[in-house]
Amino acid sequence: MSDTGFVYPGYISSIATSEATVTPPVAVEGTLLVSIVINNFNYGRFLSEAIESALAQTHPRTEVIVVDDASHDGSQDIVRSFGSRVVPVLLESNRGQAGAFNAGFAKSQGEIVIFLDADDYLYPHAAARVAEAWVPGISKMQYRLDLVDRQGRFIDLYPAPEVKLDSGNVVPRLLATGRYQTVVTSGNAFSRLALLEVLPVPEQTFRMCADGYLVTVSPFHGPVLSSEEPLGAYRQHGDNAWGENALPLAERLRRSLAHDSNKYASLVEKAHRLSLKVADGLGLRDHHHLATRMGSLALDPENHPYSLDSRASLARRGFFASLDAPLQWKRRLVLAAWFLAVGFLPRRLARPVVYWQLSPKSRPQHVDRVLKLARRITR
Repeated sequence: MSDTGFVYPGYISSIATSEATVTPPVAVEGTLLVSIVINNFNYGRFLSEAIESALAQTHPRTEVIVVDDASHDGSQDIVRSFGSRVVPVLLESNRGQAGAFNAGFAKSQGEIVIFLDADDYLYPHAAARVAEAWVPGISKMQYRLDLVDRQGRFIDLYPAPEVKLDSGNVVPRLLATGRYQTVVTSGNAFSRLALLEVLPVPEQTFRMCADGYLVTVSPFHGPVLSSEEPLGAYRQHGDNAWGENALPLAERLRRSLAHDSNKYASLVEKAHRLSLKVADGLGLRDHHHLATRMGSLALDPENHPYSLDSRASLARRGFFASLDAPLQWKRRLVLAAWFLAVGFLPRRLARPVVYWQLSPKSRPQHVDRVLKLARRITR
């Protein structure tokens, strides 16, 4: 049971059996306060747009907290320029994204909390849509984002339209695979009650991608509500810690695998506290994790973190995980074929197949056209 006593009615008893569902919205007395917590580190070139988007919300009760994680690019001057329109949290030493989340939440008061990355931005109706759809007892509401480039030009929907967001009680999927279909930081609005159960985010473990911790453990404290409407923009600029400009692909894949391991450890700890059973080998039934693992092994076997892996074994696991993925059947077949190709082709032929799938910028133009055509056909 939780320390604060918050439990969605009947949720713990049904949490491992998918019985808990999101009920239709009911009237909530008063207007919910939505806290938008912007976390920033050296994104001064994007920060003003993020803050302006938060201040432009049409929802009548919104507060904006801006956490600057000891930037050295003039970001703190940008925060100060907004005066009393925002609640400034100017950290003296760098604490990473987890520390920024923790510091920002401590200053917030809203029943609903949105953590907005400083290189992203929200549409004016975002908070209003969330508050209108909010259901008492949920842990969070997630929504799609428009994927945009550095200048804010539309690229695609994120996650892609053919990817179905999970809703309701996602705990059984978490316990079985270590993952459910969710969205990055700016695409989530969390219940304050649920956050009180899972915060503070472990700061040393989740200096980067602290949202991975939150989206993994918060569903243990209420169902997930999903919206198909994009309520903001997720900026793809390549300069962040996970961007294509920052690190070679093999190193990015290993970093992703380490992040998965940290999420799994947090999941296991939470499940044990609630006396829930976790499947052995978390990630080995998740096609996302398996694709990352396969790519790491194919590109840089000497530094691959799992010594017992083989391309053939990952291909078999990935093939069956793909067939069980929550995608249209054509997409499942394409994904399954990718695993077989990378698993059984000679390494010199498998390597470009990995790059074409996991690093789109590396694709030759003719390959990119073929893959985009295949994506349209398999939607």
